[in-house]
Amino acid sequence: MSKNLSNRLKRSKLSRQILIQYIAALAAFVAAMVVLFVVAYNLYSRSSYQYDNPIYIMAHFYSDYILLFNGIILFSGWAIITYLFFQKPLRYLDEVVEASSQLVHLDNTPIVLSDAMKNVQDELNLVREQALRNAMTAKEAEQRKNDLIVYLAHDLKTPLTSVIGYLTLLRDEPQISQELRDKYMEIALSKSERLETLINEFFEITRFNLTHLTLDLESVNLTRMLEQISFEFNSLLAEKNLRLKLNTVPDVRIVCDPNKLERVFDNLVRNAINYSFPDTEIIFSMKPYDGDFIKITVENQGRTISAEKLNRIFEQFFRLDTSRSSSTGGAGLGLAISKEIIELHGGTIVAESADERILFAITIPIDCQKIV
Repeated sequence: MSKNLSNRLKRSKLSRQILIQYIAALAAFVAAMVVLFVVAYNLYSRSSYQYDNPIYIMAHFYSDYILLFNGIILFSGWAIITYLFFQKPLRYLDEVVEASSQLVHLDNTPIVLSDAMKNVQDELNLVREQALRNAMTAKEAEQRKNDLIVYLAHDLKTPLTSVIGYLTLLRDEPQISQELRDKYMEIALSKSERLETLINEFFEITRFNLTHLTLDLESVNLTRMLEQISFEFNSLLAEKNLRLKLNTVPDVRIVCDPNKLERVFDNLVRNAINYSFPDTEIIFSMKPYDGDFIKITVENQGRTISAEKLNRIFEQFFRLDTSRSSSTGGAGLGLAISKEIIELHGGTIVAESADERILFAITIPIDCQKIV
């Protein structure tokens, strides 16, 4: 039995209970009236009365208008019973309306309804708890974003100050040696590039918040894509004295958005480079998985990520390294965007870490048009 069907049955249980009680009350009323009529008739038939006796006069008058009197009694009883039973669901409705105000004005006070409404009470409390969790998550995400913007704004000042300082030296000291001039220019260029990276992170935050990702699908050679991405990181790998080992299957073609998927792989390899121990190897692998799927993994040797951070690693604005001046600390959007791209393709992405190893595993369909 599905969960939705089970919930509907629970909600209809109270309705059936009220209806059964209503029918039982009507039946009991009719039965009582019949019994009362039979008893009264027996008592009346066994007794003798004078024509001027009030009981005889009333009984005779009743017998003349028996249908009218019985109809009035039955209608009155039906109306009273119906009114009382209509009041019951209306009282339940009032309880639900009053309880719903707690869903609008969220607090930690649990919703309490009458015993007959326990199923509704439990569902409303689940909704309230989920709303509280969502509100807390949104508040935390907003706070992380605000903190990140403050950090980035602070970081913008540092390279900008350096650029201005070294350019000022070049302007004010025309007699410095060519070697020193080249050194100052190199530092100013490096700081300018860092400044550009930080500004791009600001744009990244804005784009992620204001746009919704869509896919532009086409058939691509995944093997060649991974080979090209691996080749593009050669210089960065050499700088950090790292090695990248690529394991692929020849000529694997998939239907995907190549630009967005390339962004995912680029982000994962870049993260592996940033968080790898020196003189270690990064393993970039691709292999068929479960018939219609491909599995891509990026594994590196680095500081073990705690379970708490692994659970949050795909959240917006979450950064493993919270140091605002760290060269590895980005805007905290790369993995969040990667997860959204993979899920748009009908795939999954997970992170694992143990024994100073970090593994990101992606599973995507060969033809996401059949899955999405």
